[in-house]
Amino acid sequence: MTAQHPNRTKRLERHLGDWMRARLPLALAEFVMFVLKQGWAAFPGALLLAGLIISDRIWQPHWPIARFDALLIYALALQALFLATGMESWREARVIALFHLTGTLMEIFKVNAGSWAYPGDAISKIWGVPLFSGFMYAAVGSYMARVIRLFDMRFAPYPPYWTTVVLAVAIYTNFFAHHYLPDIRIALFAATVLLFARTRIWFHIGAQRYWMPLPLAAFLTSFFLWLAENIGTATRTWLYAGQNAGEMVRLAKMGSWYLLLYVSFVTVTLVLRDALRPPEDHPPQT
Repeated sequence: MTAQHPNRTKRLERHLGDWMRARLPLALAEFVMFVLKQGWAAFPGALLLAGLIISDRIWQPHWPIARFDALLIYALALQALFLATGMESWREARVIALFHLTGTLMEIFKVNAGSWAYPGDAISKIWGVPLFSGFMYAAVGSYMARVIRLFDMRFAPYPPYWTTVVLAVAIYTNFFAHHYLPDIRIALFAATVLLFARTRIWFHIGAQRYWMPLPLAAFLTSFFLWLAENIGTATRTWLYAGQNAGEMVRLAKMGSWYLLLYVSFVTVTLVLRDALRPPEDHPPQT
């Protein structure tokens, strides 16, 4: 039964696409399908954000369970539901687990370094970090794994794999080291462009294949993650140092997300290495 769930989900996705293309002009149908697929890939993250918004609106201090504890139960329930229904495969779950681990470690360090804080008490807080926060990072990994599958993405021409791992490690390390050593993020920004300037994200919408420069996709994604950050702070789930409730998150945080997305992307490729093969109809460029 479990093996049938992913196939059932894929059939549903395909039927929705066929239904849409049969009712709209081709150009409009492809645009609508692009938006719908992006929304479907981001669905787990959107449900987590909805949990932040709703819990902020309804939660009362005298309730027997803390808001952060309830959010952890909610996130666990969502993850179990996605796996049980095939909305996420066990292969994608491995990606999510890696994100959960690396994200939680960063959260613990950053919170205790004073970069941001989670106001409020909870049983599930460890060193000031509620455990549900790891699911927010995992939602990024989930989105990446799902969007690669939904759009049949390929990344080509791809730089030597070891160089991407070195870059990811350097970015991740700098998030910790810049508290004690000079911040090298400007050099890291340049490295992402130099390393991936020629890399295109090839993706399918229906029978058509399109491409986008990988650095541009990272920049656009960082903007939407910045918007999600504003939902997190607006719901008083977390606040940055010096930020008052109701204030927008500084645009500079987009740069942090831009860099973190490369760490996320390399983490995904540890599991989804087949996405690094060039598409069959577009051989490697020389």
